[in-house]
Amino acid sequence: MHSSTFSSATQIQVGISACLLGHNVRYNGGHKRSAFCLNQLSGIVNYVPICPEVGIGMGIPREPIRLIGDPSQPRAVGSVNPRLDVTEALIEYGTKQAEQLRQLSGYIFMQKSPSCGMERVKVYHANGYPHRHSGTGLYAQQIMKHLPLLPVEEEGRLHDPILRENFINRVMAYHNWQQLMLNLTPYTLIQFHTRYKYIVLAHSPADYSRLGQLVANISANNVTDTAHTYQPIFMTALQQRATRKTHTNVLMHILGYLKHALIQAERSEILHVIHQYRQGFLPLIVPITLLKHFIKQHGNTFIQQQKYLSPYPDELGLRNAI
Repeated sequence: MHSSTFSSATQIQVGISACLLGHNVRYNGGHKRSAFCLNQLSGIVNYVPICPEVGIGMGIPREPIRLIGDPSQPRAVGSVNPRLDVTEALIEYGTKQAEQLRQLSGYIFMQKSPSCGMERVKVYHANGYPHRHSGTGLYAQQIMKHLPLLPVEEEGRLHDPILRENFINRVMAYHNWQQLMLNLTPYTLIQFHTRYKYIVLAHSPADYSRLGQLVANISANNVTDTAHTYQPIFMTALQQRATRKTHTNVLMHILGYLKHALIQAERSEILHVIHQYRQGFLPLIVPITLLKHFIKQHGNTFIQQQKYLSPYPDELGLRNAI
């Protein structure tokens, strides 16, 4: 399946710390250019680059800021001149941006930044010593607070193949949900649920059951309420890490749809490959590719439309490493 399948991909907007795109906006006039974000993802998503420190009027270059005080409610002050306090400015800017960025389908933050770090940002005591607890960048905190279901990740964590695949999977799913909400009917919500069934099953079997029960009781009268209940369960399910065990369960479910169409030798080959994957000897792309080959020949409409088989453009190669 080629990227043309993802014709709506050009509309996928992802917020990003501007320094990660090579913009010279850091306190020292430099950048933190991310090869993954620029080389692999730029053809799939449209970036919305933001540097909150520049956004609140700080210059380039500028005095670096750091977080001080209570890690749960730190203040952002100058590292040389503590009278420089941009706490309220960053919080206000984050709140305003969250309202203006509701079209985003994801956000990639710069790690360890006092404005953009998602987690593990150093917080200091007034005497200059680091606190034993870390904090969150003040701008990132507001984005996550006001857009709690938006897929977010730090650039550093995207070097982990499992976290990277999980994030892109969630971005694509969130984008597809946004498209669904433009034309929400009982039929379109059931269609969405049907296509995403096996992705949810791979991430959270418990939520798979909960969402199935929700959709079973849908009607024209309760479709909006059902959608509002559905989305947080759906997005929270996808946050959970799929494992080789849960993926194997889904692969076996899919194989079940082919059992009457395959000869014994073909079925044995697929079972062997699934077992090799389960044992950790093969990446997920191998059993998926083999199943897709037979589904193209023998699969019914239900199995052919499963997002699990191609949740994002294959050329990203995300399943080659998990």
